[in-house]
Amino acid sequence: MNFAMNLDDLIVDISDPRALNSVEITHIQTLCSLTNMAIYRSPVTEEDKSIPRLLGQQLGIVQLDANWLADEDGISQIAVAAPSAGEKIAYIPYTNRPLQWHTDGYYHPEERRIQSMILHCVRPAATGGDNAVMDHAMAYQAMLDANPAWIKALMQPDAMTIPARLDEHGIARPAQTGPVFSFNADGSLHMRYTARTRSIEWKNDPDTRAAVAFLETLLARDSVSPHLFRFTLQAGMGIVCNNVLHDRSGFVDCPNAPRLLYRARFLDRIPSSIGNEI
Repeated sequence: MNFAMNLDDLIVDISDPRALNSVEITHIQTLCSLTNMAIYRSPVTEEDKSIPRLLGQQLGIVQLDANWLADEDGISQIAVAAPSAGEKIAYIPYTNRPLQWHTDGYYHPEERRIQSMILHCVRPAATGGDNAVMDHAMAYQAMLDANPAWIKALMQPDAMTIPARLDEHGIARPAQTGPVFSFNADGSLHMRYTARTRSIEWKNDPDTRAAVAFLETLLARDSVSPHLFRFTLQAGMGIVCNNVLHDRSGFVDCPNAPRLLYRARFLDRIPSSIGNEI
């Protein structure tokens, strides 16, 4: 089991995310293999939507998952949506409100598991908009140490259900039921989780309820977990990860330069020559 001791352990300085050198690639891949994530810093601050796609290609992740609110190229522009932006205004990522703890794609079916993601910052907010992250392998280990029965409960195939999403035409996305923790074919750990309390159904048994309460305490803002890191992405920075747990605080935009991030989700994990870690 590997883990970061402090935030600096996760940071990689790079020259250009669109043109990594071999040392930068190895550093990022190694961190992602050991801790499931890396935070990069670069001087590249221009609005270039190709950044997450090109960065992913260099790191070995190419199966972009184009969600229904993403642009045609599969990249999402995460910013406060204008009132005329249609359906986007109903979804919290496109507002300045806090985002609760989650892993991306928790509402996807098993065949569309989000295995990795890239979040690249073009412009930060005037204030707020910081992120917290936790390696989901550390959450798994903490729960395993506390009570193995809770892990068993969250690996049940009906542990968590996300109800269907409806639109004016009927069912836009059917209900999705599945485990919280599961293992991929290569033995790597996958986590499917959201801390939201609306539009979610947990299996109603004592161990599942206790396991969910344990996660809520582990991820609380006053948590003393050594595996929880909070930071604010600045222009040119980003996070590359195997879909770790993350949240976002609320923020206030600068009227002339509103917060803008690019997000890419992938169906493949970040490869590494040193082997897989839980």
